[in-house]
Amino acid sequence: MIPTEDASARKREIEEKLKQEQETLSFIRESLEKSDQLTKGMVSILSSFESRLMQLENSIIPVHKQTENLQRLQENVDKTLSNMDHVISYYHVAKDTDKIIREGPAGRLDEYLACIAKIQKAVEYFQDNNPDSPELNTVKARFEKGKELLEAEFRSLLTRYSKPVPPVLILDAIGGDEDMEVQEEVTLEHLPEVVLQDIICISAWLVEYGRNQDFMNVYFQVRSSQLDRSIKGLKEHFRKNSATSAIHSPAVQTKRKETPTKKAPKRPGFEHDLRGVKHLSDEKHGATAGKDDVLDIEIDSYIHCISAFVKLAQSEYALLTEIIPEHHQKKTFDSLIQEALDNLMLEGDNIVSAARRAIMRHDYSAVLTIFPILRHLKQTKPDFDATLQGTAASTKNKLPALITSMETIGAKALEEFADSIKNDPDKEYNMPKDGTVHELTSNAILFLQQLLDFQETAGAMLASQESSSSASSYSSEFSRRLLSTYIYKVLGNLQLNLSNKAKVYEDPALRAIFLHNNYNYILKSLEKSELIQLVAVTVKKVESSYRELIELEIQNYQRSWLRVTEHLTERNIPDFQPGAKLKDKERQIIKDKFKGFNDGLEELCKIQKGWAVPDKEQRDAIRHAQKRVVSLTYKAFLQRCANISFTKNPEKYHRYSPEQVEDMIDRLFDTSA
Repeated sequence: MIPTEDASARKREIEEKLKQEQETLSFIRESLEKSDQLTKGMVSILSSFESRLMQLENSIIPVHKQTENLQRLQENVDKTLSNMDHVISYYHVAKDTDKIIREGPAGRLDEYLACIAKIQKAVEYFQDNNPDSPELNTVKARFEKGKELLEAEFRSLLTRYSKPVPPVLILDAIGGDEDMEVQEEVTLEHLPEVVLQDIICISAWLVEYGRNQDFMNVYFQVRSSQLDRSIKGLKEHFRKNSATSAIHSPAVQTKRKETPTKKAPKRPGFEHDLRGVKHLSDEKHGATAGKDDVLDIEIDSYIHCISAFVKLAQSEYALLTEIIPEHHQKKTFDSLIQEALDNLMLEGDNIVSAARRAIMRHDYSAVLTIFPILRHLKQTKPDFDATLQGTAASTKNKLPALITSMETIGAKALEEFADSIKNDPDKEYNMPKDGTVHELTSNAILFLQQLLDFQETAGAMLASQESSSSASSYSSEFSRRLLSTYIYKVLGNLQLNLSNKAKVYEDPALRAIFLHNNYNYILKSLEKSELIQLVAVTVKKVESSYRELIELEIQNYQRSWLRVTEHLTERNIPDFQPGAKLKDKERQIIKDKFKGFNDGLEELCKIQKGWAVPDKEQRDAIRHAQKRVVSLTYKAFLQRCANISFTKNPEKYHRYSPEQVEDMIDRLFDTSA
């Protein structure tokens, strides 16, 4: 059982908690009642406020709507008045712009275009709102008049300020000052900047508003004429003043190296384009060097004009892109360059025709004029192609067609030259009387030496005529091998022809001297130039072959002295003792031997003194070898006959001492002796 005291305490505790809870509950009830009262008061206030707002709204909204209507009416009135003023202004446009339009755009283009814009807007207004009004015809006529004057101003500005580019400026643009370490790009300014901007402005207006493309025809006609005149001016610069041209001429520079050069074109191969180009046929007829200079200047002029065309055409295209709309640029540019390009191609065709005529008259050396031009055309072709990109196929194909034509005529000349070397007739009157180098040999070697400056070009000419598959995509090595084979062929033809020509000489010794001189000249010429290395590409032993031929002809020549030395042999000399008395027959044998030697020596020396061995080294070697043979034989004979009494007048037979014989041989091949 729970003790009585604990139960009483527990009861009291519970009663206290119950009392506290009842108090809390009473507080909550009182709070709820107050809250309800406040809520009712707030609802009453809000209801009253809402009622008043509704009353205010019902009063304001009608006033607001009335105000809006009034404002809208005001705006409509203002707009109507403004539109009326605007419309009325269209009726006054013709009168307001009459003076400016009549005076034209010269000197006030911006003001003029502003007037045109006003007229254009008037036209648009009447077309849309009153197409039957007489005012429409008036402003239309005024607009057309304004457009005509703009077109006239475009033509006037373009014609007045388009000038040919001076030759010196062109030369600067395609070359540059070699003395300057850093080359500066030369800009060709065709039109003053202010004028250019006016032309661009007019062009843009005509395209956008004028609906007219006639100005593009005007543009290409004017600029085409200036382009052609610029190139012709450069050509005239070379032709009129050869001294001035020499300053810029690689051809003349190579001849007159003492002449200081001001500016020279720095294009690949330019500086050596004309080195060594001569007309061999001119040399045959005693032409002067002055004719060669004129020819060089003509070739140099054409080469410079080709480069000038590329540079000027590039400059023209840059100018054109600022003036002509993009979708008309290529067509306009194509038309613009036609006259200048056609003239250049025509001149190139004339060069080909001249070369063809020269070949027909067997002047194959004339084809050398094509080599520097062709090489430059091929070097310039990438720039040409880039410049003409986007033009018609007929335009782009003009340069390749000229190149092909030059390669064809050049290859024909090379082949016919080789055949002419082989078939050159053996004319007795044309043979050198002294057995020196034949004109055919010197001309053939000179021709081949001049090909060295144009190895790649000449090789490409030969390769262009090859029908094999390898020729279609020939390499420089392939063309080099073809050229090597060609040179060897010419040398072979020359050797064969010289052998045939030598038969004209009745004297075998002179025949040997002639062949020796020609073979020696060929060998020395090959060694002094790069020809020997070029031939060695396909034939390795050319040098040794010519040395063998030279030695063989020396031996053939030396046989001519056998008729002299054979008298000194011991054959038919009787065997006798020194001091013994000879029989009449024996004495006569010795006399005959002396006489045969003396007569033969005198005859040979007299004849061979007029022969020629131009090469001093070879001349001395032949003399020395002959002296040694004849002198030794003669001394042995004299020693054999020293103690023999075969005549009462020994000085009659013993005319020459060994020293005198050697001196006579030393005077061989010396026409001045």
